[in-house]
Amino acid sequence: MMRKIRCIVVDDESHIRVFMRAVLQRVGLDVVGEAANGDEGLSLVEKEKPDLVLMDINMPIKTGDEVIGLMKGKSPRSKIIMLTSVADAETITRCIEAGADDYIRKDTPYQEMTVLIKEITGDMEVEP
Repeated sequence: MMRKIRCIVVDDESHIRVFMRAVLQRVGLDVVGEAANGDEGLSLVEKEKPDLVLMDINMPIKTGDEVIGLMKGKSPRSKIIMLTSVADAETITRCIEAGADDYIRKDTPYQEMTVLIKEITGDMEVEP
């Protein structure tokens, strides 16, 4: 039997963390932690080894694109999806070059967000 996909959410805005938790749970994923900045997110990734990380790009202390490589080093199998309010070509390129697997705009409507998360996680294989 396959276990649920384990996720963490890293964002400095608490309402975004609450929203993303609801979206992830709605799609049947297991949210194992939340962090408010890149350093906390990195520690959580090291501890939990999640299958999926949803992370804001712009945060205090360390930005999302600054910690992607470090997270991949701590948990190479983790898929990292960047959350952004600005989806211009420069921002998206910066995320992909830093090692992000994909990105989602923060202003995506709830129903569409659930579809995107299902598409992103649909072919993920998780170890029991």
